[in-house]
Amino acid sequence: MQRKSFEGMDCSIAKSLEEVGEWWSLLIVRECTMGSTRFDEFQTHLGIARNVLTARLTRLTELGIIERFPLPDRANTDGYRLTKKGEDLYPVIVALMQWGDRWCTAKPGLTVVENGTGQQIEKMTVHAKNGKALSFRDVRFTPGPGASKGMKDLIDVRNERILGFK
Repeated sequence: MQRKSFEGMDCSIAKSLEEVGEWWSLLIVRECTMGSTRFDEFQTHLGIARNVLTARLTRLTELGIIERFPLPDRANTDGYRLTKKGEDLYPVIVALMQWGDRWCTAKPGLTVVENGTGQQIEKMTVHAKNGKALSFRDVRFTPGPGASKGMKDLIDVRNERILGFK
């Protein structure tokens, strides 16, 4: 079944989902952050079919989220690792994990701690410049430089409904 394409949507979230919205994609990124580099490691850890894994690795490579590199201990074999673009997904992975810890499981499978101190990391939140945590009710949306008329109208409706003004 072919899913709808978000390519034409005037929204950074939709454009992001166009690249990493297929569930295996973020799990492959998670595996990279956990040290997996080899095809067989991804397949074993995820229980993913070879053809699906091949397609996802190819797509993530085309998008510049992961890159292939020669494995020093295996002749004629490449591994996979995150690019800078892929590493920038790390906060997304952590936020999704923390949300799942809170809402989807009684006993989280792992805890993320800072390597240098051994202290558990803070919950991912949106903050004001002064450090105050903000919810979606505490922020106003404004049109960005690429906003279409439709996006501007959507922002006006959102700000009126959530904040009580345009």
